[in-house]
Amino acid sequence: MSTAALQDLSELLDGLPSPVRTPDADAARAARERQDSLTKPPGSLGQLEALVIKLAALQRRARPRVDRIYISIFAADHGVAAEGISAFPQAVTAEMIKNFAHGGAAISVLARALGATLEVVNLGTVADPGSLAQVRRRVLGPGTDNLACAPAMSAAQCVAAVNAGRESVANAVAQGAELFIGGDMGIGNTTAAAALACALLQLDPRDIVGPGTGLTAEGVGHKIEVVKRALAFHEPHLRDPASVLCRLGGFEIAALAGAYISCAAAGLPALIDGFIATAAALAAERLCPGASDWWLFAHRSSEPGHGRLLDALRARPILNLDMRLGEASGAAVAVPILRLACELHDRMASFSEAGVSGRLP
Repeated sequence: MSTAALQDLSELLDGLPSPVRTPDADAARAARERQDSLTKPPGSLGQLEALVIKLAALQRRARPRVDRIYISIFAADHGVAAEGISAFPQAVTAEMIKNFAHGGAAISVLARALGATLEVVNLGTVADPGSLAQVRRRVLGPGTDNLACAPAMSAAQCVAAVNAGRESVANAVAQGAELFIGGDMGIGNTTAAAALACALLQLDPRDIVGPGTGLTAEGVGHKIEVVKRALAFHEPHLRDPASVLCRLGGFEIAALAGAYISCAAAGLPALIDGFIATAAALAAERLCPGASDWWLFAHRSSEPGHGRLLDALRARPILNLDMRLGEASGAAVAVPILRLACELHDRMASFSEAGVSGRLP
């Protein structure tokens, strides 16, 4: 990598916030005390109690809410698609950007149902969909290079992608969002995410690589070989997380990483989606240790490598519905659980208010 590229990488690391904000222990304590006062046996609402207590710490208030939600979908193509690692053609990425803009995608339906703000960020596709309403253009090129035989991104592209994610979070904060959700779209991105995860966790591709868009067993085997080839090609340069992200990531993966770090810097809780988003989250935590304190995890994807990523981040996901769509759909489906947890916390009566006898000493 050139001296200029190394300087860009250094600027990427220097520009990231450190340390991140600290969750409010007093708010968490107040929320826990309220939970213990409500008309139920302590802990009987299980994970709902833990979720609302964590939200209280992140939102710095004893009675948190998730009414105002900001969803950003980052879309980009991947040069590794040339290796035949997807069951769908690369044209689908640009076509799906149009589908998002026209309101026909799963996340479009879910965002409307939740009353959430939805933006789509086009970071670069082989077939340019042009200017579209509801789509922010931050095109960095016609997708990444083929990570099997070249760095996926230049350092400058990686920095720009990270900054695109940070821009989305700045917009969310400006609109008073109480929760940020990031999503992804890009044919070939499960291959990039798998390669990234293997490098960061030092795992064999057989432990991570899955069917993605629906590959056959033979297709998965081929995908494993592509990831192995990529790891071998880049091996001398996989010593630090910024270089791993540049060489094996994607524009949308880097943007998600930047967004998650910015959430931690801004004090905005983030709800992490599936396999791609969690790979980006792992990169973000490696770039900015402590950022993961600001994240909740929506679901366990049916992609086989997702469990390894969740374990590495010590994450306990809210749902397990065998989803693997991406585009923030799993996170959006988890939002009603968070909202109900907040409603229970806020509206249930305490033992003294209800005139119900409390627990015996």
